[in-house]
Amino acid sequence: MNRENQLQAFERLLNIMDELREQCPWDKKQTLQTLRHLTIEETYELGDAILDNDLDEVKKELGDLLLHIVFYAKIGSETNDFDIADVCNEICEKLIHRHPHIYGDVKVENEEEVKQNWEKLKLKEGKKSVLEGVPRSLPALVKASRIQDKVKGVGFDWEEPHQVWDKVQEELQELQEEVKSGNQDKIEDEFGDVLFSMINYARFLNVNPEDALERTNKKFIKRFQYLESKANELGKPLMDMTLTEMDVFWNEAKKL
Repeated sequence: MNRENQLQAFERLLNIMDELREQCPWDKKQTLQTLRHLTIEETYELGDAILDNDLDEVKKELGDLLLHIVFYAKIGSETNDFDIADVCNEICEKLIHRHPHIYGDVKVENEEEVKQNWEKLKLKEGKKSVLEGVPRSLPALVKASRIQDKVKGVGFDWEEPHQVWDKVQEELQELQEEVKSGNQDKIEDEFGDVLFSMINYARFLNVNPEDALERTNKKFIKRFQYLESKANELGKPLMDMTLTEMDVFWNEAKKL
């Protein structure tokens, strides 16, 4: 599709948004606040489609997310705070400013130098901390990944993977010591340290911990539902089966 067709499609969406905002009772009632939780839900649905590698679904979910962006911009235009042009121009200016190796005379050797320059530029823009860009409402596992990625950008990082693994072992040992002590608050604290260090180790292995855990979730769900289906075929509720009986079907599911 050429650029003219792309622009026409985007203009069509903007026109439809104008019509819905003016004529549809539901669309007329929406605010930035009422759309927020729906946008988060749409983002997770896009994430699911990406993990499933369902490109047709990715296309649909991107459309849903784009609609939300247009919706927010429409609401902003009604109060004369911003419109879709402001949104587009703002990100364009940011991209140009944050890529001096493309739009300026800065030289970079690799991706890592690009990320380091990015964090330095953000601090020059007035941010007091490299961690300001980490949303407070992010899920804890994702937040930990972003925190570690951010501080790496300014050189606060381990040098070798084995150092990170040693830290994981150290945190596991500290957790076991607190488990023996029975202090629940300290157990939770040390368990958090173990998770944080494991997420750090994942980064050194080039593994996205969120994606890895979600793959395991999907795998577990698939195997457990196989177990449920087999129990249903036998006409025997799972709660009436022994763990040994369940284990037979679980191992069958692992082979599928």
